[in-house]
Amino acid sequence: MVLSHIWVAFFLITFVVACVKLLGGDTMIFESIVKAMFDSAATGASISLGLIGMMTFALGIMKIGERGGMIDIFARLVGPFFNKLFPEVPKNHPALGSILMNFSANALGLDNAATPLGLKAMKELQELNPNKDTASNAQIMFIVLNASSLTLLPISIMAYRQEAGAAMPSDVFLPILIATFFSTLVALLTVAWCQKINLLDKTILAYLGGLSALIGGTLYYFSGLQAEEIQVISRVVGNFVLFGLFVSFIALAFFKRINVYEAFVDGAKEGFQVAVNIIPYLVAILVAIAVFRASGTMDYLVGGIAWIVASMGLDTAFVEALPVALMKPLSGSGARGLMVELMQTNGADDFAARVACVIQGSTETTFYVLAVYFGSVAIKNIRHALPCALLSEAAGVVAAIFVAYMFWG
Repeated sequence: MVLSHIWVAFFLITFVVACVKLLGGDTMIFESIVKAMFDSAATGASISLGLIGMMTFALGIMKIGERGGMIDIFARLVGPFFNKLFPEVPKNHPALGSILMNFSANALGLDNAATPLGLKAMKELQELNPNKDTASNAQIMFIVLNASSLTLLPISIMAYRQEAGAAMPSDVFLPILIATFFSTLVALLTVAWCQKINLLDKTILAYLGGLSALIGGTLYYFSGLQAEEIQVISRVVGNFVLFGLFVSFIALAFFKRINVYEAFVDGAKEGFQVAVNIIPYLVAILVAIAVFRASGTMDYLVGGIAWIVASMGLDTAFVEALPVALMKPLSGSGARGLMVELMQTNGADDFAARVACVIQGSTETTFYVLAVYFGSVAIKNIRHALPCALLSEAAGVVAAIFVAYMFWG
């Protein structure tokens, strides 16, 4: 419903602005809008079809990881950590397995698998919830961490960058990894503070300390390098890790005598269907954004934000990416459309386009996640879930901008 209102608003606002411009003497305004509308519809369809190869390959590899047990290994690795974060949940309760699998699937970019696992986890947590119409602490922790967008493999974003002609589509891999770490850390800290969870527990400290040391060491190392050196190292390390993960999926499945080729084909079929299914959604949002931009309304919005940022004495190179940040909590497809449109307009390797990609990869559709997950178990009182989720969203945006300046500024 929210996306429907946003979509309608794009057209209504565009029409009003265009009428004002027509009265002001701009006789070409509606011709420009109609041309942009049809051009963007064709662009949306071609982009979606161009994703077929990447999506079929990615989901094929992920299906191998699923059947070979690599996802389960990820879940077991973080098991002790999550046991401390959900003290209300019995240690061997089925909900913990669903929670861990959901986080693992999200981290690996398995959106199709993550959502049903998440809904299953919410149902199981609801069975432990003494007050059925009010969110429990465990449910809030799960939802906010889910909404913090912990991402290890931003495959879809790299696929869009490849389709947009990026020289190195995977150069956003490390920046997204760093930015999403901060959004997830803020999510954990805020919920733990609200729920009085002892973050000084040795297990929690061990996990957080290890992750923080890794990210902090990465930032410290890169801070002493030139921009060109950072880009080279980012490309080498990012692609090494990506290919290494893919090989580990295949090797483990082969070792367990899984029919690797058959698993890949089964996953690839899902990838093809995913790429085809997004065509109407991507076309719809790209058309709305195109008319919004063609009327000059987007320029007014970005210009206003740029004026505010400049008046504060800050650099404005990132401002064009902010509409993605504003849209993401409301609509993932809307934010994705803005990101794609920015790459089409400015080029995939434009600084603002790269910032938009990092924001897209390190933030989540907060309102959608809360509505779907809490709605699935008929919870009305979500307590502190929304402010904690929005704080993590803001942290992801700030971290994305900061990291983008470090890598490409």
